[in-house]
Amino acid sequence: SIQWGLLAVTLAIFGSLIFGLFFLLKDPSGRFRTVKSLTVRITLSLTLFLLLFLAFQQGWLHPHGLGG
Repeated sequence: SIQWGLLAVTLAIFGSLIFGLFFLLKDPSGRFRTVKSLTVRITLSLTLFLLLFLAFQQGWLHPHGLGG
């Protein structure tokens, strides 16, 4: 379902964040890999935003109040 897809994209964003931090701290010539990791993370974040927008638009996800 759409929730699993959103979870997968969110985990991929988190993984890209971890790899970017690793490349920044441990790789002496990792400037290109750090920038590539940032590019991947931005792309995944935009994908997540578009998936959320589409899911709400299509009625696949429904907002609810906390304690509702």
